[in-house]
Amino acid sequence: MAHGSPDSVDDIPEFLNRITRGRPVPPEVIEEVKHRYGLIGRSPLTEVTLRQGKRLEEELKLPVYVGMRNWKPFIADTIANMKADGVGRVVVICLAPQNSRTSVGLYRAALIVEGGVPFAVEFIESWHDHPLLIAALVEKFRAGWNRACSEISARVPVIFTAHSVPQRTIADGDPYETQTKETARLVALEAGLAPDGWQFAFQSQGMSGEAWLGPTVENTILELKEKGHRGIFVQPIGFLCDHVEVLYDIDIGFKEFAEKEGMRLWRAESLNDSRLLTSALADVALSRMGK
Repeated sequence: MAHGSPDSVDDIPEFLNRITRGRPVPPEVIEEVKHRYGLIGRSPLTEVTLRQGKRLEEELKLPVYVGMRNWKPFIADTIANMKADGVGRVVVICLAPQNSRTSVGLYRAALIVEGGVPFAVEFIESWHDHPLLIAALVEKFRAGWNRACSEISARVPVIFTAHSVPQRTIADGDPYETQTKETARLVALEAGLAPDGWQFAFQSQGMSGEAWLGPTVENTILELKEKGHRGIFVQPIGFLCDHVEVLYDIDIGFKEFAEKEGMRLWRAESLNDSRLLTSALADVALSRMGK
């Protein structure tokens, strides 16, 4: 399962309406989201996720189905296809390794269809610390970070990021903040980063007006500038493929912010078609198939 992404800028009003489940979206928010999608051309999230599913199917030698919460192919339609195919038992993996009720919780809720799910379900709550996921992130990190350090002839400080959530979510006992920071810690440890060589920040805070989890990437960039750094390296550890939060928020928004502060910004490539990611997903699935 994944979040889903609109096929075109024209689909954004309907897409946002699905995210809010019919609650009105302010026109200025719609226009801002359309602007961001327009700048990146399109989001490849669906295309990449379908490829990930195909790679996993090839590795497992078992059927793999893809369902999106907020766009096509919708989870409900995928469930109907599985029922028609006679599926009797499934392992469900969310392409959000860290568990939050705002993501994984909503994916679980989307499984509930009229009449109940027509097969037995093994639902993976989280896989944020899986060794192969960490290895996949480290592989991308090393390639990008070494290049950045070479270009600037200095050790570039690292900012690991994940999508922010409302502070009230964490106050209600959500494990998301702890799990995102644990993923970052494990990547930093495996990559051999010194404790003072990296920081963690939350990105893509919402436009709802309520308090969202921080610190923000922008404030973290300013802190690093004050310490005399001339550049920063960003690695999102909560996103598994390219989409608007990576291609716009980091590649355009944060990069422009850094440049205005006289700093350079580099980013680790997204996992996308990573073979290590496929192996991680396969291992997660196989771990539940015997239960």
